[in-house]
Amino acid sequence: MREARPMTPAGRRIVEAAEELFYHRGITAVGVDLIAEHSGVTKRTLYNRFGSKDHLVAAYLAERDQRWRALVRAAVDACDSPVEAVTAPFTALRTWSETNTRGCAFINALAEIPDPAHPAHPVAAAQKRWLRDLFEELATAAHRPDPATLATRLLVLHEGALATQPLLPDTLSASTDLARALVRAD
Repeated sequence: MREARPMTPAGRRIVEAAEELFYHRGITAVGVDLIAEHSGVTKRTLYNRFGSKDHLVAAYLAERDQRWRALVRAAVDACDSPVEAVTAPFTALRTWSETNTRGCAFINALAEIPDPAHPAHPVAAAQKRWLRDLFEELATAAHRPDPATLATRLLVLHEGALATQPLLPDTLSASTDLARALVRAD
């Protein structure tokens, strides 16, 4: 894995352009020429900063993951009770989905990049593990029975809401209601 360096203004533009293009068009459909053009840099600058498209994909997902985790943490912190906090990621997802309408970038990346040796694969997989672990941590803090099983169920509901959001009307509300019922069940 490449050593992380401070993000330069050009590097920031590259990641922003890559995010827009990868999320809306797909990772494999977008080449470095298009990213360089959209970010206003040369391919040489792109390669000097990231080394390869593969590492740029990892950087794009890592940046997105940081924003998602911050949003989820803010939603958790805004809760009045530990039981309410367990479903805070669903609240965060509603906010996130207002501007992210093509499903989950991490699931999309895992579908396009099944090779665990690809630099972006562990970033995407770690995001899913983090969310499952967060659900378990929150369920434990709320003294819910069998927090590990509950966490897995909540992750499945969360991911299902993400996957169906572009297709069906308001599956997020149905998933959130079901998540709350699971959390309150004894």
